Amino acid sequence: MRPRTWVLLLAALFALMQLATVEGRDTPDSKNYVSYALSLTGADEREAAAATIDHYCAGRAAMAHRAQLVDVVRFHAPDPAPRVLEECREQEWRQVEARLAAGDTGGRTVPFMPERFMRIFEVRPGYPLVLAPFVALLGVTWGVWTAGVLITCGGGVLAYLVLRTLAAPVPLALTGMALYLVLPCGTTAMRPMTEGLMLALTLAALWGCSLVLGGTRPRAGLALVGGALFALFTVKHSQALFLGACLAAAGVAVAVRRRWRGTPAGRGPVALAAVGCAGVLGTVLVSRLLDYPSVSESVQDLLTDHFARPDRERPWAEFFQLQGNFWMEWARRQLWEPLFLAALAAGALGARRRPAFGVFLAAAACTGILNQAGHPDINIWGDRLITLAWLLPVLGVPLLLEPVLRRAVVPAQGAPMEPVG
Repeated sequence: MRPRTWVLLLAALFALMQLATVEGRDTPDSKNYVSYALSLTGADEREAAAATIDHYCAGRAAMAHRAQLVDVVRFHAPDPAPRVLEECREQEWRQVEARLAAGDTGGRTVPFMPERFMRIFEVRPGYPLVLAPFVALLGVTWGVWTAGVLITCGGGVLAYLVLRTLAAPVPLALTGMALYLVLPCGTTAMRPMTEGLMLALTLAALWGCSLVLGGTRPRAGLALVGGALFALFTVKHSQALFLGACLAAAGVAVAVRRRWRGTPAGRGPVALAAVGCAGVLGTVLVSRLLDYPSVSESVQDLLTDHFARPDRERPWAEFFQLQGNFWMEWARRQLWEPLFLAALAAGALGARRRPAFGVFLAAAACTGILNQAGHPDINIWGDRLITLAWLLPVLGVPLLLEPVLRRAVVPAQGAPMEPVG
C-alpha cells in the first residue's frame, strides 16, 4: 500500500478504538470549553449551561456505570447511573443558578466557577472555535468526540510529516505516528481540553523547524513556525510564550555550537531564533494590551484552590516551596515506574541522529516540563500538563531505530533503496 493509505489506516483504526469510550473523558475544566463553544454557535447562557451540564453529567454517570460493573462487591447492585446523573445535574445547576442570580453573566463561558477563575478560560478562544462547528452539526456528545478524533489524528499525521521531512524511511515515520496515538499524547489529546491542539501546533512548529534546517523550504518553514505560535496564543498564551522562548534558545544553542566548531552558523537556526523571540515579545505585549490574567493571578489560583479561599499574602514563597515538594515527589514516582524517564532517554538518543533538529525537539519537549512547573499539582488528571514532553520519544525513538531498519532492508541486486527525503 502507498504511505498515505497506511496513514489513513492508522487514523481509522484509532478512531474505531475510541468508540469504546464516547462519554466520560471530560475533566471539570471541559465544561468551560464546551460552554464557550456552544456560546459561539449562538446559544444563550441558559441553553449553553443546559447542554454542557447534560453532557458532563452523562459522562459522570457513564463512568459510574462502568465502575459499578467491575466492582467486586457491588457488581450485582442496581445501576448507579440514574442517581449519579440526577445528583450531578442538581449540583451543577445549583452553582450556576446562584452565580447567574448574582449577575455573573459576562463573557462567553457559563459561570461554573468564580469570575476570576473563569477569566482564565475567556482568554482561550482557540479550542472553542475549533469545537464550535462540530457541536453545532453533531450535538455536544458526538461533536466533542469527533473533534477529539480529528485533532488527535491530525497530530499523528504531523508526527509522520516531521519524520519524513527528516528523511526517515516510511516505516519509521509510520512508527512515529503510531507512537503518538498510543502513548499518553493520544490519550490526552482525546480529552475535551486544550492539550490536543497544543500538541498538534507544537508538532506543526517542529515540522517548520525541520523544513528550515533541511533547507528545502525555509520560507514555508518559518511561516509555519510563526503561524503555530500565533495559533498557540489563541489556545493557551502561556504555551506560546514557552514554545517561543524554547525555540529561540534552541536556535541560539545550535548557532553557537556551530561557531564553536568552526563552521558557519547558517541562516536557519538564526531565523528560527528570531521567530521564537518575536513570538515571546508578541505574546507578552498582546497579553498585556488585552489585560490577560497575569502570572501572579495564576499562582493565586493554584494556591487558593481556584479562588475558593482568600488570596495568599506571600504567594511566591509558597509557590517555590511547593515546587520543591512537587518535583521530589514526582521524581520518586518516576523512579518507581520509570517508563517515562526511559522513553525520554531513548528519544534523546534518537534525536542525536539529527543533531540540529534534535536540539529543537528537546526544546519543544521542555515546554511540557515548564507547563507542569507552572502548575505543581501532583493530582492533575493523569499528568496531562507534562504530556508535551512525550514528543521527544514520539519523534526520537523512530530515529533511534533507523540503523536497525537500514541493516534489515537489503536492496536487491544492488538497486538503490527508495528515496526517503
